[in-house]
Amino acid sequence: MQTDNLSKIVNLRHELHMHPELSMEEKLTAARIKNFLGRNTNLSIVDRGEWFYAFKKGKSGETRIAFRADMDALPIAEDEALSYHSKNPGVSHKCGHDGHCAALCGLALELDGRETEADIYLIFQPGEETGSGAVLCRELIKEEGIQRIFAFHNLSGYPEGSIVYRPGLTQPASEGLKICFHGKTSHASAPEDGNNPSEAVANVILRAAELSKDWSAGMLLCTVTGIRLGSGDFGISPGEAEICMTLRAEEESRMKSLEEGIIAFAGEEGERRGIRISYSVHDYFPETRNDEECLKAALAAAEGLGLRRIPMDKMWRASEDFGWYLKECPGAIIYIGSGEKYPPLHTAEYDFNDRILETAVDLFADLSVLNAEDCV
Repeated sequence: MQTDNLSKIVNLRHELHMHPELSMEEKLTAARIKNFLGRNTNLSIVDRGEWFYAFKKGKSGETRIAFRADMDALPIAEDEALSYHSKNPGVSHKCGHDGHCAALCGLALELDGRETEADIYLIFQPGEETGSGAVLCRELIKEEGIQRIFAFHNLSGYPEGSIVYRPGLTQPASEGLKICFHGKTSHASAPEDGNNPSEAVANVILRAAELSKDWSAGMLLCTVTGIRLGSGDFGISPGEAEICMTLRAEEESRMKSLEEGIIAFAGEEGERRGIRISYSVHDYFPETRNDEECLKAALAAAEGLGLRRIPMDKMWRASEDFGWYLKECPGAIIYIGSGEKYPPLHTAEYDFNDRILETAVDLFADLSVLNAEDCV
């Protein structure tokens, strides 16, 4: 990567870091990136409202390759230790999406003065943390007939600049399930006058734990992430409650079966106790499965660059909405090591490692010269 281009994207990354925005609120983030691309490249920019993409026409037009970066930040406070710390209280880039965007802009800089055989699409996506962004952006795959798509995620716990990968299933499906219990409030001295849902809540939690014990066909996980039951006032027997839980599985079908089992049991508990039950599903992520040939192409590019390649023994349990794109066309997501002792993602101590930007750009630049027959 050209030294001048690297300096530009490091500065861009720091600018994005200072102005983080939550999922589906990334208007100023998108504006900053579009402004950067407009000032520094001749790529065409197409605004789609909540998201945008840039593209470069190739010589042949027979191959169409896409690369994706996510733009959203997290509701995590950041202190002022960094010179470019977050200026948005309670919000910060603690998953490194500022680095993902900077890397994709670096690819744009590198491609700007080159001829490519393939048409190249650079997708800047909102809402990865909630699973809502890729659902919007995947329409581009069909509209433009994109044949291959690639992405990367930074990953702590692996040597800096290493290429970490997993064939097939690399990240699981997940969803948030909220179950609400509608009973009747009463005085704590006369609970029989109301309908306290506490026992139903406890039984549903225990049943969910029981249903998620069967790992014979792969990981099946239910994590209770929140319980709301009353105000704690010692004079009130509460009538309303809710449970929030995250369900995960290696296959969407098993996750949905777990969801159905929990909801059915909650319904039975409610009917038996005269408590109305309602539920809703949030933050839905499909499983992410790498295409074999596209992953081979990414690993060949890494080998050509002399990068260390490390296979993952087990899937990364965190979910990734890149799986929505893989339902539309073949593709692969790889991970770039931030450092073996680097602070973990989603922690207050984390900040994207600028030293891996060049690795990401060089890898994507090599993948951008693929021909149609390279991923068949």
